[in-house]
Amino acid sequence: MSIQGITESDIANYLANTPGFFERHAELTSSIQLTSPHGQRAVSLQERQMEMLRGKIKGLEQKIIEMIRHGQENVAISDRLHHWTRALMLTRDAKELPEVLVSELMYQFMIPQGGVRLWGVAPAHEAMPFAAAVSADAKSFAASLTVPYCGANAAFEAAQWLDDPATATSLALIPLRPSPEAEVFGLLVLASSDPTRYTADMGTEFLMRIGDVASAALARLLPD
Repeated sequence: MSIQGITESDIANYLANTPGFFERHAELTSSIQLTSPHGQRAVSLQERQMEMLRGKIKGLEQKIIEMIRHGQENVAISDRLHHWTRALMLTRDAKELPEVLVSELMYQFMIPQGGVRLWGVAPAHEAMPFAAAVSADAKSFAASLTVPYCGANAAFEAAQWLDDPATATSLALIPLRPSPEAEVFGLLVLASSDPTRYTADMGTEFLMRIGDVASAALARLLPD
């Protein structure tokens, strides 16, 4: 559109750079007719602005609701982690720690199956179920993990530590280290029959924190 060399862009730029125009010509705000986005009816500029404002407010309300929901979920996760950690701290007999750790973790986070194996434990604990033999390949795999493995159960040896290995479709395998630079001394396995519970593209930061707490607790079973 062009009237005597003036384009729509020229008009738009003029209005954008002349904020006092509609103050000096207030009658235009009610006489200019625009098409409503909610139908084909014509509305005034003022009404169109109000509709746009209501749309922005609705979008902000949805964002606030989403933030509140995420906040509530984070609080719930924090509470579960607190209860799990507390249960570990209240376990006085060190040899009971693996059972408490796995069972409480499954209960708090609704995990169908879980298991743990440790190696290099103190002689007093070598006969315990959690210290049962682990192959060199499984130990090597655990040592290679810098972050937890999440994904399909590709016939991992760790799946055999579960009560029902056949139903373990997806797994989270968490290496246990007393410190980031220390050698791995165990592997924690979490499993589900839901193939989407643990996937290769999921974040592992929370599982890493689980591993840190578990490693710190189970380090009591290592030689002094």
